[in-house]
Amino acid sequence: MNTDLDRLQPYPFEKLRALIADVTPNPGLRPIALSIGEPKHPSPPFVLQTLADNLDKAAVYPTTLGITELRQGIADWLKRRFQLTHVDPATQIIPVNGTREALFSFTQAMVRRDPEGLVVSPNPFYQIYEGAAFLAGVEPHYLACDAGNGFVPDFDKVPESIWQRCQVLFICTPGNPTGAVMPLATLQKLIKLADLHDFFIASDECYSEIHAPGAIGPVGLLQACAAMGRDDYARCVVFHSLSKRSNLPGLRSGFVAGDANLLRPYLTYRTYHGCAMPIQSQMASLAAWGDEDHVVENRRQYQAKFDAVLDILNGVMDVERPDAGFYLWPRTLIDDCEFTRRLLAEQNVAVVPGSFLSREIDGYNPGAGRVRMALVAPLADCIEAAQRIRQFIEDLEK
Repeated sequence: MNTDLDRLQPYPFEKLRALIADVTPNPGLRPIALSIGEPKHPSPPFVLQTLADNLDKAAVYPTTLGITELRQGIADWLKRRFQLTHVDPATQIIPVNGTREALFSFTQAMVRRDPEGLVVSPNPFYQIYEGAAFLAGVEPHYLACDAGNGFVPDFDKVPESIWQRCQVLFICTPGNPTGAVMPLATLQKLIKLADLHDFFIASDECYSEIHAPGAIGPVGLLQACAAMGRDDYARCVVFHSLSKRSNLPGLRSGFVAGDANLLRPYLTYRTYHGCAMPIQSQMASLAAWGDEDHVVENRRQYQAKFDAVLDILNGVMDVERPDAGFYLWPRTLIDDCEFTRRLLAEQNVAVVPGSFLSREIDGYNPGAGRVRMALVAPLADCIEAAQRIRQFIEDLEK
């Protein structure tokens, strides 16, 4: 057996289940979950209809590279969304079965097994980054994201020795759970560092389409490359998904795009990995990437939730509107694990302790003393949850 499996930590939701195993939620209140970031808005009907219309394709083996139409549709979306002039659908795009699978498998394909090698990531982080590093035979290295640096790692403080050992740098913009967006200048600084120290940048941009209605969307890594005149996107790949953008988490559909010199060996890996997307799912994905109206409506609904919830929580909780995404990342007056247990017991509202989403390094856990709240439930539920949280905090302060 692969002994590196023993290094994997329980997923945050496994830790959460253990934390609340002996908690009896208030039976007088119906449960409201703000814990799991699973979109609850309806999936676009036209996408589901496209899926149904192509169910006969279940009789056909899909290719790992995906159908030409989907790759062209993704290329067209990337050009529109990020003002790109060149994206080659034949060599710079690979459809994937959700970005979790792709983030993990990309690391396995790109990393050289080396006890001195590093996969560098933000902290807090999406736990796949860490697990992918362990199982690729290298070590994770964490860069703290807290209020002091605007929840974006202070890359200027990273020692050169770390960059020299880095093989893959994961960034998440907008961040999970912080919602912080990396500015263009920071992305371009990282591209120059990657050139200097010979590492790759993997940008997880799955929350990029959930931002303020009418506002310009967060800048992306490929966009930063193009602004530097690098249409080959050398050393850079991005990961996008329909799960959050289009409320289709069960479709398991996303893509990887960027440097063709990286995607070529990654495609070879995937042909052995056996993870081709079913053609009916590809056709549904093509329909989703081609439409923006449902995305605009999605943003409107999340904006309404932020407006209502923040209006209720302001004054009793240290909480700010994120740059993008659908999470709140507030401070807690008490230990985040105790806050989570008591909020469930007293108000039947579920959240995730921030310390479960990050690692303690040199005695400091940047997620401690915070909780993650996913505003995925219907508006009325989010409002009621916020009212209960306010009541809980007011009771704490008595």
